[in-house]
Amino acid sequence: MNIEELRNYCISKAFAEETMPFGPDTLVYKVMGKAFLLTGLDEIKLSFNVKCDPELAINLRDEYACVKPGYHMNKKHWNTIEADGSVPDKLMYSWIDHSYDLVCSGLSKKNQQRLKNRKKPKR
Repeated sequence: MNIEELRNYCISKAFAEETMPFGPDTLVYKVMGKAFLLTGLDEIKLSFNVKCDPELAINLRDEYACVKPGYHMNKKHWNTIEADGSVPDKLMYSWIDHSYDLVCSGLSKKNQQRLKNRKKPKR
């Protein structure tokens, strides 16, 4: 996975938006104003932060060397994924999906209904 593939995957999600609230070196992908993925643009190797269920976050860190506690994030709820080729892209995409779904589940009932009614088809 490279930064372009990551970007394309994130913005393909329903109501996803690409923002740069922390300056020109950090992309933040949000759904209805809530962040589900952050990545730096000034890194040599691609890595990104995704939200994660706390119990699953610990399990993933134990199982995969490329999964670390969220850099500059709440380490209970966020993981940093290093896209170093040690896991298939499909697995990394599933972690992005989990983050997106987790954030969506925390939206208001009204926004969850809007999302449900206008969800983009999966790839």
